[in-house]
Amino acid sequence: MDAVRVDAWLWAIRAYKTRSAATSACRAGHVRVNGEKAKAAQPVRIGDELRVRIDGFDRIVGVRQLLVKRVGAPLAALAYEERTPPRDPAPKVAVRDRGAGRPTKRERRDIDHFRGRD
Repeated sequence: MDAVRVDAWLWAIRAYKTRSAATSACRAGHVRVNGEKAKAAQPVRIGDELRVRIDGFDRIVGVRQLLVKRVGAPLAALAYEERTPPRDPAPKVAVRDRGAGRPTKRERRDIDHFRGRD
């Protein structure tokens, strides 16, 4: 076996919960193999790089081992190499207590300073 369908491989390494979800992601253009948009039946070989968009973030993985069947998480982790750069921490969000009324002049200045509107 020298190649596996990309949707089956993504399902086998547990990137998607179901194979149909992996197929839908391929159809929607959320999967790229070596920089090119991939159809669900496109073959994946050892050494290929996949860019998968999950929950609005790109996940970059390299293929180390070909899997056809879904395996346990420890074995699935051995089948790919994680190349995704670390995400930035969640952005700061200003929160005011509900029902606190209009902000005072001082609070408004603090809010403007926080948002970079100085």
